[in-house]
Amino acid sequence: MKLLLDTCVWGGALVFLRDSGHDVIWSGDWPADPGDEEILAFAYKNDRILVTLDKDFGELAVRFGFPHSGIIRLVGISARNQGKICHNILNIYKKDLMKSALITVTSDRVRIRVFSDN
Repeated sequence: MKLLLDTCVWGGALVFLRDSGHDVIWSGDWPADPGDEEILAFAYKNDRILVTLDKDFGELAVRFGFPHSGIIRLVGISARNQGKICHNILNIYKKDLMKSALITVTSDRVRIRVFSDN
């Protein structure tokens, strides 16, 4: 799958996800942080699922209706587990993500919100 990792996601997750066969860009490699709206717009324009730790992207999608190609928010997941957890979520919830789902993942729970109009 095509992913955009937000800067706050551990860089080691990039390596794990690439090694697992995903097409991954990490915004931490960009020369400057363009801000949440631009990151979300880049992910959408390039048909990439955004992976983040930041709740602001969910607010942009839900409250303000910003278009997106799916968002995975990792909450309280240790840096070393971010790649593995994300890979598992991509495999289990692929169909939901293809419908531009917002998926929030904690150590003991997964919440899914599907956006039918994206």
